[in-house]
Amino acid sequence: MQRVRFLLNVREDRIAAYRERHAAVWPEMLAALSGAGRHNYSLFLREDGLLVGYLETEDFDAAREAMAATEVNERWQRDMADSFEQPEPADDAVVPLVEVFHLA
Repeated sequence: MQRVRFLLNVREDRIAAYRERHAAVWPEMLAALSGAGRHNYSLFLREDGLLVGYLETEDFDAAREAMAATEVNERWQRDMADSFEQPEPADDAVVPLVEVFHLA
């Protein structure tokens, strides 16, 4: 099982909307994430907009490709695009951090 962590930056003027959106993720998006093999998926948002994501998956590249093939992910990414400081869609901006220590 791969443990994947990533960082993104939510625009400060979109933090409240980002929190609201993630309090009510579409059921079909949740099903797509699970169906793509993403598990124990968490997002942590600091007050300045730093977003830390964590998920577990058997194969991150395969999970990413499976999500990219879904219509719901396309809609979600389009709706969320103005939330982030980086210009590319959030899925494309997700660069996993290298794990240097893990205590199980």
